[in-house]
Amino acid sequence: MLLSHSTWGMPRVPIEAAVAHCAALGFDGLEMTVIPGWVSDAAGLDVGARRQIRKLYDDHRLELCGISGNTPILASSPAEHTQNMTRFRGYLDMAADLQHPGEQLTVSTTSGGAPEEWEQVKGTLVERFGQLADHAQRVGVMVGMEPHVGAALHRPDQALWLLEQVSSPALTIHFDISHFNVQGMAMESVIEQLAPHSAHTHVKDERGIAPDHEFLIPGEGEMDYVRYLKAMDRAGYTGHIVVEISLMVQRRPDYDALEAATQSYHVLSRAFEEAGISRMYGSRSE
Repeated sequence: MLLSHSTWGMPRVPIEAAVAHCAALGFDGLEMTVIPGWVSDAAGLDVGARRQIRKLYDDHRLELCGISGNTPILASSPAEHTQNMTRFRGYLDMAADLQHPGEQLTVSTTSGGAPEEWEQVKGTLVERFGQLADHAQRVGVMVGMEPHVGAALHRPDQALWLLEQVSSPALTIHFDISHFNVQGMAMESVIEQLAPHSAHTHVKDERGIAPDHEFLIPGEGEMDYVRYLKAMDRAGYTGHIVVEISLMVQRRPDYDALEAATQSYHVLSRAFEEAGISRMYGSRSE
């Protein structure tokens, strides 16, 4: 496994500063967020800018470990649905532009909707994730669907059902354990179910049970990272463990994106050591 960060928690930090800071800390990779409102919004990055970003990663020997393209698959109107699907296909095309030969980047998103809507929308999710997976397969990347507390897709069994129904090698699970922890689910059981089918992850810290929960910076809450890493290792997961700083945290008046990344690195790197799990480096060891 490798330890990485996400620019989800760095919406206003220039990508040059984010890459340099995370590389200097010792992170193995950095996921890039490309949605509106972030400095790395895909809409503002032409082919030349995308090449420069990938060179920036390579120069700092930092892996581009994924793309956060959070665009709800369930929309409130036909016009919004068309816009969202078009935008997400663009993110898949961007991932194809950014990845090196032999890589297969994952572009992640959530279902949207609400938990009580699952039965009425699950067929729609099969259709729409299937369409996106078809596009991803054509361009050589993957779609990562993220079960999310408060969304229609929020349980392990639902994610596994969707995988089975779509049945595409270009569809995977984007596995954020925090969304199951705050639903009161047993960590080991969830990991055993989902880790073997997951190509990408997020972790954060948390306190409480939904809806009375908080997402926090690693080290501030109740998350047992040593326990988590050992369970992921037993489940055979070998990819990136990616720290995500939630919007809850970003709303703090004193929020400092670089300090949050620094604290996260120290907490998670210690957890790797305490768990006795080696970080298997990719391009950083070359």
